[in-house]
Amino acid sequence: MRRISMTTRDDLVVALAGRYAVGSRADRGRKLDEFAALTGHHRKHAMRLLRAGVPGGRSSPRPERRVYDQATREALIVVWEASDRICGKRLRPLLPILVWAMERHGHLQLAPEVLTGLLAMSAATMDRALREARGATQGRPRRRSPPSAAIRRSVAVRTFGDWDEPPPGFMEADLVAHSGPTAKGSYLQTLTLTDIATGWTECAPVLVREQKLLTAVLSELRKVMPFAFLGFDTDNDSVFMSQTVQEYCTEAGVEFTRSRPYRKNDQAPRAAPPSAASQTDRKGDGGAEERRRGPSYGGLPAL
Repeated sequence: MRRISMTTRDDLVVALAGRYAVGSRADRGRKLDEFAALTGHHRKHAMRLLRAGVPGGRSSPRPERRVYDQATREALIVVWEASDRICGKRLRPLLPILVWAMERHGHLQLAPEVLTGLLAMSAATMDRALREARGATQGRPRRRSPPSAAIRRSVAVRTFGDWDEPPPGFMEADLVAHSGPTAKGSYLQTLTLTDIATGWTECAPVLVREQKLLTAVLSELRKVMPFAFLGFDTDNDSVFMSQTVQEYCTEAGVEFTRSRPYRKNDQAPRAAPPSAASQTDRKGDGGAEERRRGPSYGGLPAL
């Protein structure tokens, strides 16, 4: 077992090598014993070091062979950040799919030679190429925000005090899950749209929580509404806070707004949840039946 550092051992070799070379046999034996006791080396290894007279053993680091250019390394860093900074062993099998998806959605454009070099990298080479970038991110929290966070920041917030008597067509939206006592598995959901000015309610089934399907359901509901669809106010559910829904509202000329997170009272004053509407009907309020149409799916095709 080595009992001193390599630097101290090298200093001892330099100091003792000259006297070891000119000493008598007995003197060399004593110096060898002391050196072996201090360093923990075997006598044969200690003898070789003292005879050589120079610090031995360690070679200089091998110069790095840069097979991949800087453009390939920068592309790797972009993909690594998009993957939430996973290690090379996990990134390597994911790389072809991730690069294809990023190029398809316009987040990455690579020259053919850069793409070829990137896909040829091994997991160990990726870890070596990312060493500097990974060191620069040490101590900083990893990105954990979901993809909907960026969309949520771009959608305007509207609270219960910001409506100021809107015209018919501004709808409060919510999804009602028919999952029973457990949320596991696949189950039907109802998209409920309530007009803030009149209380008119439209309901439609949504088989799965998917953005394209949600916009298709909205298109069908717009056909049966007695007024133009002017505004779409939702909570912060990730199925609403998506680029697909945002682009749909922009193209249709619908004002897209949201409530504040964890603020249940941000709904518009007349946009009561479906449970409240059913309670009002059970109490026998005659006006409620005129203001609110029940959840009927008869007029909508199966989606």
